[in-house]
Formats: sequence, C-alpha cells, structure tokens
Amino acid sequence: MMQAQVSNANLSVVEGDITTCDVDVIVNAANELLAHGGGVAAAISRAGGPVVQDESDEWVERNGPLGFGSAAVTGGGDLKATSIVHVVGPRYSNSPDDESHLRSAVSAALDAVSGLKARSLAFPAISSGVFGYPVDEATAVIVDEAARWLRAHDSDITRVQFVAFDGATSEAFAAAVGELGD
Repeated sequence: MMQAQVSNANLSVVEGDITTCDVDVIVNAANELLAHGGGVAAAISRAGGPVVQDESDEWVERNGPLGFGSAAVTGGGDLKATSIVHVVGPRYSNSPDDESHLRSAVSAALDAVSGLKARSLAFPAISSGVFGYPVDEATAVIVDEAARWLRAHDSDITRVQFVAFDGATSEAFAAAVGELGD
C-alpha cells in the first residue's frame, strides 16, 4: 500500500478494520453527543466494549456536546489502542464550511493525540460515511491536513495510518498520500 514520510512520521494506507489496528490511538468519527450508534463509531464502540460508550456519556455529561474543532478522549476499552480520540466531522452540505470543519476535526484529533504523547494513530475517512462527504474529497482533505499539521508541530507522532474499510476508500486514501512530498 501507499506510504509517505512527513516530518518524523510515516503515513500509510491500510485496508481493513480500524478496531484491529495496532496503534496507540484510534480516531473516531463521532457525532456531537458521542452516541456511537452507526458507522465507524458503532464498530469502535462494539469492539472496545461498554466502557467506550460509558466514558463517552460521562464526557458529554461533564462537557456538553462535542463541537467542531474539539476532541474528546476516552479509554480504548478492549481495543489494542489505549485511547480513542473522538472528533466531529461535518455533515456534507456542499458548503465552503465543509472543508474547514473537516480540517478542524483532523487538527483537533492530532492535537489530542500529541497531548497524550502517543506515537501512533489510525484515522478513518471522517464524514465520508453516514455524514455523506464524498470519499475522494474527504480523504484528500484528511491526508492534506494531517501532513500540514505534522509539518507545523513538533510531536511524538511517528506513525499515522489512514484506515479504509473498503477498496474505494483505500484507493482514495492512497491517491491522497501519493500526492504528498516532504
């Protein structure tokens, strides 16, 4: 699969189940209430066990709904990953705000991962499922913003995996990673 080096981090594309990734942190494409009922959020919550939803509910009770540009951190439960960073991507509306909101989700995730002093993470194709963001556009924005963030920050992150559950998303992530140069 496609790989690129950006600053101190190796970026790669993985086709498979994000819940089985051997990384420190999994990024979750969440909704504002961290109610993990569908898509990648449901898969992560199921694989992590009830503690993922319980900790998410506690986070929302303490902090209110999760907004754009913010991240919530919970434990990984039964996952290999020790933490889950939850971010809210935009519901696609073909508005100029869609891209900036998606970029803010990626940046918020990386800020949170960096704050955890984690070295590796896995990103899904945020907003490209039930939120309707076109896969090619979403993956391009996610990869570009991750690379931009890595170039601009001194962090412990050495490995970023872009994880696709299907071939079309994997190909879109691979095309985006292939566009990177350092």
